[in-house]
Amino acid sequence: MSKIRVRFAPSPTGPLHIGGVRTALYNYLLAKKHGGTFILRIEDTDQARYVEGAEEYIQNALEWAGLTVDEGVREGGDFGPYRQSERGEIYQKYVNTLIEKRWAYKAFDTAKELSEKRDENPNWQYDASTRMDMKNSLSLSDAEIQRLEEKDTPFVVRFMMPGNEKVEFTDQIRGKVTVETAVLDDKVLFKADGMPTYHMANVIDDHLMEITHVIRGEEWLPSTPLHVMLYKAFEWQAPEFAHLPLILKPEGKGKLSKRDGAKFGFPVFPLSWED
Repeated sequence: MSKIRVRFAPSPTGPLHIGGVRTALYNYLLAKKHGGTFILRIEDTDQARYVEGAEEYIQNALEWAGLTVDEGVREGGDFGPYRQSERGEIYQKYVNTLIEKRWAYKAFDTAKELSEKRDENPNWQYDASTRMDMKNSLSLSDAEIQRLEEKDTPFVVRFMMPGNEKVEFTDQIRGKVTVETAVLDDKVLFKADGMPTYHMANVIDDHLMEITHVIRGEEWLPSTPLHVMLYKAFEWQAPEFAHLPLILKPEGKGKLSKRDGAKFGFPVFPLSWED
């Protein structure tokens, strides 16, 4: 087996939840058991939700918990930068590759146009059955695309999900998972502001950082078929996946929140945090 490399990849949108600490712990323990590497990657592509001080809080919380980081923003390493906002040129290169290989396309639809579609049909989604009715580089003529680009019309880049395939992968906790691509939409990979979405940056970074095992919360399980398809599109080997169950409220329904901690008298964050 190749040397194990795992990553804990939180977003600096607030304090580190105890569920995140547990996810980091599982990654850390797997790495230490096999003499591997534990990486901290800061996934800050969503600049609108960035919270000042959250990145430092995450680093301090891991240090407080005794989870020593081998590679990261503070520690450095051979696979940096370890902050996604500093990896923009890398993502641009790979999104262009997907467009050239016809695994992705430019979409010029406005927020208003998309909203109108969803108002007409709450179940509407941008997918293989609807994409040719929309304003994108698949449905428009070359002349129309050139005109829009010359006017610097904002666009996003969407993944071109196949219309009738099966995505299969093995989750180390849940076993074999199979999803029909017909139910999956054409997710945005690159936003109009020039930043990649979580899906795009996550897969590229995991590959380039040679991550062997992705251990994360089960809220990311529905996104995994897209990630598997991205690995296929790039012709890369996907890592092993393991999706951990959420830490629930005391009554067993819904994710444990700060309010639950205050109500029942136990901490939800490892260190104190002032909103």
